[in-house]
Formats: sequence, C-alpha cells, structure tokens
Amino acid sequence: MSRMISHLLCLELLVLLALGTQGNDQEGKTTTCNISRNLIKDLSNHNLKEVPKDLNPDTQYLDLSFNTIITIAKKDLASLSQLCVLQLSYNSLVTISMDAFENNTKLEMLNISHNFLDFIPHLAIPSLRVLDLSSNIYRNYTCGSSFKNMTHLNLLVLGSPEARSVALPDFVSLHHLNLAYMQLGDKAGLQLYEAGSFTQLPHLVEMTLVGPLCDKTGIFSSVLQDLDKINVQSLRLVKLIPKDCTVSTELFDILKDLKSLKNLSFIDCWFNSSVMTKLVFYVVQSPVQILTLSNMTYFEDTSEGLQFHGVPGLNQTIKLKGLVIENVLHYQYKFPVFNMSASHFFQLVYLKFSGTGMSILPCNLISSLPSMEILDVSNNLLTNYGFWWFNCSHIHKFPALKHLNLNRNRFKNLDFISEKIQLIKHIETLDLSFNSLLLSGKCSWPSTLTRISLSNNNLGNSVFSFLSPYFRSVNLTKTGITAIPFDVLSQMLNLTHLYLSSNSISTLPDNLLVPLLQVFHVDQNAINVIGSSALKGMPDLKELNAAHNPFSCKCELYWFVVTFDQSRLLHWPWEYTCQYPPDMVGKYLIEYKPGKVACETWIQALIGVIFLLGISLAIGVPFYKFDGLWYLKMLWVWIRVKIRSTKEAERLGNANFLYHAFISYSQHDFTWVENYLLPNLEKAGLKICIHQRDFVPGDWIIDNIINCVENSYKTLFVLSKNFVQSEWCNYELFFAQHRALSIQQDSLVFILLEPIPSDSLPKKFLKLRTLLQKQTYLEWPVEGRKKQVFWASLKRMLQQGSSYMQLRRTALELADCCSSLDTLI
Repeated sequence: MSRMISHLLCLELLVLLALGTQGNDQEGKTTTCNISRNLIKDLSNHNLKEVPKDLNPDTQYLDLSFNTIITIAKKDLASLSQLCVLQLSYNSLVTISMDAFENNTKLEMLNISHNFLDFIPHLAIPSLRVLDLSSNIYRNYTCGSSFKNMTHLNLLVLGSPEARSVALPDFVSLHHLNLAYMQLGDKAGLQLYEAGSFTQLPHLVEMTLVGPLCDKTGIFSSVLQDLDKINVQSLRLVKLIPKDCTVSTELFDILKDLKSLKNLSFIDCWFNSSVMTKLVFYVVQSPVQILTLSNMTYFEDTSEGLQFHGVPGLNQTIKLKGLVIENVLHYQYKFPVFNMSASHFFQLVYLKFSGTGMSILPCNLISSLPSMEILDVSNNLLTNYGFWWFNCSHIHKFPALKHLNLNRNRFKNLDFISEKIQLIKHIETLDLSFNSLLLSGKCSWPSTLTRISLSNNNLGNSVFSFLSPYFRSVNLTKTGITAIPFDVLSQMLNLTHLYLSSNSISTLPDNLLVPLLQVFHVDQNAINVIGSSALKGMPDLKELNAAHNPFSCKCELYWFVVTFDQSRLLHWPWEYTCQYPPDMVGKYLIEYKPGKVACETWIQALIGVIFLLGISLAIGVPFYKFDGLWYLKMLWVWIRVKIRSTKEAERLGNANFLYHAFISYSQHDFTWVENYLLPNLEKAGLKICIHQRDFVPGDWIIDNIINCVENSYKTLFVLSKNFVQSEWCNYELFFAQHRALSIQQDSLVFILLEPIPSDSLPKKFLKLRTLLQKQTYLEWPVEGRKKQVFWASLKRMLQQGSSYMQLRRTALELADCCSSLDTLI
C-alpha cells in the first residue's frame, strides 16, 4: 500500500475543448462528405445580414457563422444543390422557413447553434446526419414530426437555457432513427425529467448531459436508469458539479446498479476530496471500465485527503481498466494527499495523469500495477530523477508496461533515459516530445522498443546516431534537422514510419534505401525538388506528406507532378504550391503542366535522333541520287587544281608544251585509239600523250592526269557510251574544262565516236551536255571519204599548236642569246 499517489504542484486551469468543437469531432466521424478544398466557402465574420446571392452553385462547404443573419428562406439556398456542410452558428436567426432546405438534397451537416430560435424548427432534410441546435432559446425539447424523415441522422445536439425539462413526447419522432450520439442540456441544467423519455432512443450509444445535477439525485438516477435500459455505453457529464454546489451524499449510488455503462467522463467539474472518495467507491462497484476526469478543479475538504481502502469482497470483480485525470486546477496551494492501495486496481491497463503538475512519480504505486500497459504522464513537471526517483528501486517495476508517454515535461539526458528504459522489459512505445533533451554519451535502447517520438526537441542532425536499428516508427518533427544521413538510415532496415516534418531539410538523398518504409512525412521543410530517384529505395511507401514546401516548379519536379501516384500524397493538391519561378508563385503544383517534350530527356533524345536522321535522309538521298560522293571527290581535287590555277596564266605564257594533245578515252575504246587515232596523228608529226604510255609510274593517278592536261596544248576527248561510264574519264574532263576556263582558251577537242543522245547522259555529265551544245565536235564517220575530211580537220586543229610551240622555242633561244651577249659586253 502507498500513502500518496503523487505530490502535485499548482497549475492554471486548462479549459476543455468547447462543446461545439467536440461536436465537430463527432461530425467528422458521422458525415460522408468528400469535400474539395476549392469548393469550401468561408464567409464567417463578414457582417452579413443575409445569405449572399452570388455563391458558386457547386459549393460543398459554406461557413456563414458569426454574422447577423436573421432568417433563412427557400430562395437563399435554393441554388446550392451540392451543399454538404452548412455552418450558421453565432448569428441572429429567428426563423427558418419550412422549405428552406428543400433543394439541398445532399446536406449532411447543419450547425445552427447559438442563435435565437424560440422553437425547434421543422427541418425536412432526409440526408442530414449531424444537427446542432444547441444554445438557442426554445423552451422545450420537443422534436417535430419532420424528424421522422431524417433516417440518416446520427448526431443530435440540443440545448437551451430556457428548456429545463424533458417529457415523454419530446423524442417520440426520433424513436425509429439510428441516432447514436446525443448531447442535451445547457448551463442551467434540468429541473424535471419524465422517466422513460430517453428510452425513446433505442440506438443511442453515447450520451452527453450538460448542466448541474449535483443536488438532484432523483433526476440523475432516473436518467442513468433509462440510459442503462437502452444499453448506452458512454456517458459524458459536463458541468455536473459546478463551484459551490452542494453535492447530494448518494449522488453516485446509482452507478453500482448499472449494467451497460462502460465509459464515464466528468468534464469541467469541481471535486472535493470527500466527493471524490464517494465517486471512486461507487465506480469500482459499477461496470465502468474507463473513468475520465477532465478539466477538473480539485480541493480537499478533509484533512486526510482522498481515502480509499477498497470494498470488502469486491476486489476480484472490479472492472476498471482505464483511469484518466487530465488538466487539473488545484484550488489550494498544498500537496494533495491520496491514500489508496494498488491491490484494488490490479486490472488497470491504462493510466493517464496529464496536466496535473506532477513533479515526482509515486514509485511504490504506479510502477507496481501488474496489468498496466499504458502510462501517460504528459504535460507535467517531471525531470529525469522525478520519474526515476533515486529513493525508489525500479527492479521488477512496470511489469507489463508497453507504452510510456513522457511528453511536455522537463526531461534532459537522452542517454540516462535510454539506460532506465532498459529496465522496462516489455516497452514498445516511448514519447519524449516537447522536452529539453540533450545528446551526450551513448544510447542503448531495448530491442522491444520499436516506436519513439523525439519531436519538438532541439537535437540537430546528430540525433540519427542515437537511434536504434530496431525502431520501426521514429518521430523527429521539429528537431532542427537540416540533412538526412544516407548511411545511418540505410542501416535501419525495420523502419516503417518516419516523421521529419517542420525541419530545415532542403534535399532528399537519391536512392535512400529504406525498404520497409510505409509512411514518410517531410512537410514544412525547405525542399525545392523531389528527384525521381529519391523514393526508389522505398518500394513499400504508402503515404507521403510533402506539403508546405517551397517547391521549384521546373523539369526536375515534372515526374513528381505527372508520374508519382498522387493517391499516396497526404493533403494533395491543396497544400502543394510553387515558390519558383516568379510567374508560378502561389500556384498549386497540380497546375504546373510543362510540355512533356521539354522535360522528358528520353523524348528529347528521341527527337534529336529523329531530327538527325531526317537531316541525314534529306541530305543523303539527294547526295546518293545525284552522285554526291563523286562531286565531293571532285571538290577536293578542284581545290588542289585551284591552288595551281593562280599560276596557270603565267605558266601558259612561259609554257613549253610537251604534247600537242592529251587523249582522254575509255579503256574499252583503246583499240580504236591505238589502231586509228595514234597512227594518223603521230605520222603527221604530232606529239600525243596517252595514259598507258606516258603516265609516270609511282605518281598518284590524279597528279598524272593534271600534269598531262597542263603540259598539252589541247585535250582530246574520245566520246562514247563507254566514256560516260568511266569515272576516270570524268576526272579528266573536269580538269581539262577547269584549265580551259582559267586561262580563257579553247583547249578542248571532242571526237564523237558513236551517237550519244544528250538525255542519256548521267546527271554528273551535265557539264558535258552543255559543252556539246555550245562547242563544235568531230564525229567519226562511217564512210571512207568522210574519214579523210575528219583526219584533215583534226590535224589542222592540233597543228595550230605546233607553230605556236615552234615560235615559242625560237623566242626562248633568242632570249638566251641576248642574255649571253649582255654578259660578254
């Protein structure tokens, strides 16, 4: 047995959540609306006197609270056919038309609390699931016949300071509804309750009663009996015992006779030590499994404080498994005294002392509870040695503890805490958030500990080195982290949940290998881009929260917007906005739609290949079709010739031609050249150059051609079908033509050995076709007499160069003689 459960310090009163907020929690659970963020219209606090006429007809959520609207007529909301949630609280509503919601067939939640309705209105809304009519001025709780049609109504909140009684007919229209949650009452409380009234609600699961009943034992007992008859399992009593209320001695006696009640909560009540003793006495005899005392003001009216020594014969039948005491205001500036035995609470599984001002844990009581699996001592004044008191022996303590919540205290040394946690053999979850933790020494965590929260401590990047590879869930929200260490996390192969929200992380490492990770939160950081490879090492990822980051809407983010499975993104798309470039600032990521070509590198590469291929085809096909390769070779040779052409005129003026003519012919026509052409020309004293005989062995053939053309007065072409098929003949024609043009001399002679139609010439012989059209050529005749004319004409053309060559040689000899005479003189 322990003499004290704890030493408590004085705290300020922490106000409980307002009833409207509690109702909203229920509303969230009982509505089925799937509301889009862009279809929410918040017009609260806009000084409106009526419903605006220009509302979007697709609006799903409309908040008109905190205005001065007096009446609601059919025309006011008729256009809002998609309306699902309507907030009209804190207005000046006096009347609501019976057909006001006739067109709102999807309306599921309606809040018209805190208005001036003097009766519960007729509301024909079959789709309605949540209705809050509290804090109006109606005088009774009679629900009209229109409620019979609200077949989906799940939560109903009623309350008026003028309604002080509950009668049997009040809830008759609710009898056939599946109403599961109900709140009734106001600060004035009930003065009269007709037995059987609440039995009209057979499906009720949870009931909340608001208002004082501390001195009305009969009403309180009758209400609890009726609720027990319909098997209500949860009862919340708000302001049941206000300040200075004289509590009836046997107020809680009815608890021991109940059979169905499982959860009993006292909210915003005053308790003195004598009343608390009575409450505990009767609760342990009731079926209550969870007792909650929230937002409680406590003071001791007895010198010995709270005393509980059990109930004879009931120790083995006590069903209490959960005890919650949170947000306690101590009326007296003294340490309260609790004198209780742990043996009476051997089945207690869940124990919470939060916001009580506790500074020292009672080691001889709490840590000895044999069944306690969850201990929550959050929001107190505990330190390292306040929880692990040096006067206590912690060997074999907390025998069944699995979940320990130490958040919002004054713990410091993480290595000290890890050492003490080793003594808790079955520990699984540890919450150390909102403390003043310091990183020093080494941490050694038990292998059973798989979930830890260190959020809201200034720990920095080094915190990762103090984690355990056994952790499955790690919460490092708001811990001053700037970078994620790839090497440390890659060793945490059991990690499934990682929370890194509200830090200063700017990048996610590529290929971060966390194979079992399912939930990953990096919202509210400094991340600009999530690379396509950042999440590849997380194949089991099911939930990613990356909201509220300053995203840079550029191609590196394209895959995230287009490819990533957005069903796994928490708060998508309304909390993902661009911060760069300037023209995208404030816009949602879902609006970032760059061209796929601009951002997909493989498409760019493919287009590049196709473009190059197209260019190649556009050039290659004509190149091949028009003998581009031949012209390319000719271009290279032309360059060589061009270099030599600059000296051509001078060379011609100084030339001593070696040959009268260079004969260009096809190898296939060599017989004619050898048997006819050469004998006739050489008998006439003409010097002729042909490639079989006169090309210099070992020289490149192109150079041989150029030399022969340049050292010949004329170039004679023997044209035939074989000639136009010969590539080397083409070269010879090209060089000879170029020479003729560069020295402005007609040095080309054409012999047409056989008829060649001009349209049969290949395209690369376009020049030849032009030459044949402009220049005279000799045709090899078939008849004998014509042949004599042919040879005479040909010899005359070539012999013109003979006299020139002779005159040239004579001039050169005379010049040499003159030079000799000058020397002698």
